[in-house]
Amino acid sequence: MKLELSEYLLLFASSLIFVGLLTPLARKVAKALNVVDSPSESHKTHKEPIPYLGGVAIIIGVSIITYTAIAVRGNSSAFALANTLLLPAILLGFIGLVDDIKKLAPLPRFIAQNAVAIAISAILIVTDTLGSPSGNVLADFFITILWIVGITNSINFFDNVDGGASGTIAISSIFLFLLAFQGGQIFIAALAAVLGGATIGFLLWNRPPARIYMGDAGALFLGLLIATLLIRFNPNPIYLSASFAIPVLIMAIPILDTSVAVISRLRRGISPFQGGQDHLSHRLMRAGLSKRQAVLSLWLMSFFFCLVAVAISHSPYTLERALTLIGSSIWLLLLFLFLRTKDSK
Repeated sequence: MKLELSEYLLLFASSLIFVGLLTPLARKVAKALNVVDSPSESHKTHKEPIPYLGGVAIIIGVSIITYTAIAVRGNSSAFALANTLLLPAILLGFIGLVDDIKKLAPLPRFIAQNAVAIAISAILIVTDTLGSPSGNVLADFFITILWIVGITNSINFFDNVDGGASGTIAISSIFLFLLAFQGGQIFIAALAAVLGGATIGFLLWNRPPARIYMGDAGALFLGLLIATLLIRFNPNPIYLSASFAIPVLIMAIPILDTSVAVISRLRRGISPFQGGQDHLSHRLMRAGLSKRQAVLSLWLMSFFFCLVAVAISHSPYTLERALTLIGSSIWLLLLFLFLRTKDSK
């Protein structure tokens, strides 16, 4: 199966329009059912209740566009592959939806995330579809679980400001599409295009000031899907360290946000799962930026690290390690600088 660039653009546009039109409908349903995020906790930055269920619009949009495209093509192997990617993400999205409505404790969510991650890891190992295997099956298995659970939680943590998570995933998806398209990895490129379109379609309603949130349903779905796509993606670099660095750099800002929040909470002796105004967005706003400026800053930082990932992918092998070191050093510098800012109000 081969897709032309115009077909990828059609997938992107279809997903953007579909989710863009479906999101306001989800907003109306959420308001009618009173599925809203009320600013009743100290770490909330909004003043009025904001409807959830934006994640449901994303899940429906990504699923319908993907399966419709496969049906039009009549490709049974692509259908099976889509199931291994989408069905676990849909399952986790459903658990997130229950959490949005009934507020689950952290432990059941964490158990569900690990169970799904173990299943996906086993599938990737058995089918030999890891993008950058280390050469050790046991190490690959545990690295894959850690990556999937870590990124899924990072996106959930990162969804703490209007447009922050949706815009960043849109940027990451677009760059993943470019890398996969250039590398001839058709299915990853196609799903990345769908994911990029869906998140931008949702972002039309989620940008500051947000009129709807994705909730845990959207965050867990997107987190698992982007994590699985990235770990299946086969980068170009020769050195394994550079190959590992590319997906990490594409997710650099959500990982940074989670790292800052978790370290901040641990050093204050509180649970990492406890909400708080200690995320990157909160720290930027305490530094004097408006909400829109803080979100734009997060997008720009994500764009920068994605550019570094592309540079590593296209650089001569003699520069791969140097660029990886530069990108890693800048990330560590940002970690140090953000941890030096005030943890909360």
